[in-house]
Amino acid sequence: MLHSQLIRRLDLLTLQLFVAVHEEGTLTRAASREAIAVSAASKRLMELEGALGIALFSRTAKGMALTAAGETLLHHARRMLAEVDKVGIEVGEHLQGLRGYVRMLANLSAIIEFLPEDLHRFVSTHDQVKVDLEERPSNGVVDGIIDGVADLGICSMDSDTQGLCSVPYRTDRLAVVMRGDHPLAHHTQVAFADTLAYDHIGLHEASSINQRAHAAARALGTPLRVRIHVPGFDAVCRMVQANMGIGVLPLRAYELFGQGLGLTVVALSDPWAHRTLMLIARERNGLSPVSRLLFDHLQSPQPL
Repeated sequence: MLHSQLIRRLDLLTLQLFVAVHEEGTLTRAASREAIAVSAASKRLMELEGALGIALFSRTAKGMALTAAGETLLHHARRMLAEVDKVGIEVGEHLQGLRGYVRMLANLSAIIEFLPEDLHRFVSTHDQVKVDLEERPSNGVVDGIIDGVADLGICSMDSDTQGLCSVPYRTDRLAVVMRGDHPLAHHTQVAFADTLAYDHIGLHEASSINQRAHAAARALGTPLRVRIHVPGFDAVCRMVQANMGIGVLPLRAYELFGQGLGLTVVALSDPWAHRTLMLIARERNGLSPVSRLLFDHLQSPQPL
């Protein structure tokens, strides 16, 4: 019986009113914000509390404050209203002539190395699709997919994907970028252990490359001498150019940012320097048609 009452009472206007009462502090201000008569707002709120069988607000001289039950409903109400906003955005895209809207999260390596060309090929044949891409460290990508922030994600294979649907996306190789006058610059490849005698330019601490480098240094029993942490591959190369140290980054990132600065790159010989990036989603069959289309495009072999 309670379930059927909730179905009738938890309409969007009532939820918006409930949130407004909490945010405004009084029923009068909330009713004004939602453009509804105070009497009608009061009736909706009483019916909602009646359906739930519990008070959602405590009435005081200073206004209305949430009860413990109200705090619980507030959490769910905001999530439900946020989901409705997403529906509105995606349906609005259709009304504007766009066939779909895909939210993506990806780590820095994927965004710099592969996604520009891969997404260009996709939108070239599906020009009515809009992609919203956000950069996050690999663990943040996984958390975002679990939390429903995005439909698709790309992260390092090192990440704990916590049971998400995951398939290989691309592979890359890490290398050491340095100035041409560095003692290691004449090598064709180098073991990571040989770099530990020199200062390193590190990526931000949450990056999978930074975590791999620190893990490898710990395994070798030698601390990694990080002189400075920077947010991106371009900043690594600029710091190297300024003789601040050497840096570990993907070969492709060196080609894009380091080569033009006159820097030298030496491939790492360690097995962990060969990486696989993973394409993840909650479940493929649960994706919207346009998200599934992009998922299939990204997991298929792509020209280099």
